[in-house]
Amino acid sequence: MTLPFFFFDQSISTNTGLRYDFYDESCPHLPIIIRDHIWEAVQNDTRIAASLLRLQFHDCIVDGCDASVLLDDTKDMKGEKNAPGNVKSLRGFEVIDAIKADVEAYCPETVSCVDILALATREAVYLVEGPSWGLPLGRRDGLKANFKSVQEQLPSPRASLENNTAKFTSKGLDLKDLVVLSGAHTIGFARCVTFKVRLFNYKGSGQPDPDINAAMLSDLQSMCPNRNDGTNANLAPLDVATVDRFDNEYYTNLISGVGLLESDHGLMADSNTAQMVRQYSFDTNLFYDDFAESMFRLNMVGVLSGRDGQIRKNCHVVNVDDGY
Repeated sequence: MTLPFFFFDQSISTNTGLRYDFYDESCPHLPIIIRDHIWEAVQNDTRIAASLLRLQFHDCIVDGCDASVLLDDTKDMKGEKNAPGNVKSLRGFEVIDAIKADVEAYCPETVSCVDILALATREAVYLVEGPSWGLPLGRRDGLKANFKSVQEQLPSPRASLENNTAKFTSKGLDLKDLVVLSGAHTIGFARCVTFKVRLFNYKGSGQPDPDINAAMLSDLQSMCPNRNDGTNANLAPLDVATVDRFDNEYYTNLISGVGLLESDHGLMADSNTAQMVRQYSFDTNLFYDDFAESMFRLNMVGVLSGRDGQIRKNCHVVNVDDGY
């Protein structure tokens, strides 16, 4: 089963200059290029859908959706890739590079890296049984990336609900978007270093988080021993039930006390977010509908269009022949 590539609600309109049919004439091969590459990527790497979804989120939530997360550092720019929360953690760059190379062969200097990342993410999520969402196109790539912006703007798996909510609202998103987009943790893995504090020294107590499931705690302590060594990079599934399939099990896990990250667990400590968690655990369709809406909203954060930004020829570097 394959959804139409541009699946959207025609009642949605924007004032950004983006259009659902933006590349229909200038790059008609784009849909099939995206679909073929992502199908192959998902077949070869069960983690890739989660990795692309995370890559796009880390791009959009930091200084807007402009593909700045794809830029390599230069002698004049310390970018986002090597900032805490991204370094040795973000994945999927090679998939975007392969798509970009094919797109450039068919329609050079036409499709932005940020639109490729957005389209690839949507296709990957759908291929692991997730929803699709409206995606107007015509975004342009940013000209810079900022290491400090990641430190200031990226939500943290160790931060409080209040702190992470403030970072969402600063982007025009809200508490509901936070709960819904946290549902992306229904796929993928987390490194031990991101949750180890819950296993051994929760809130400085010298003891594990008392709310963590006992069986889960034992397994995680074996996987992530209390020492600062290479085991910090070991991976644990964010959703122990269906790690490779997009569904609503993440919310059921939270209710059962088997949410992995501190930020996930925090959703059950607040009455408003806990109620949303319960609703999504009971109703997959509601979760999918709201996830699609939140992804649409995420994709509109800080968009560059028109004469702003550029269409990078190589997603890793700014074009140097455009006067920049």
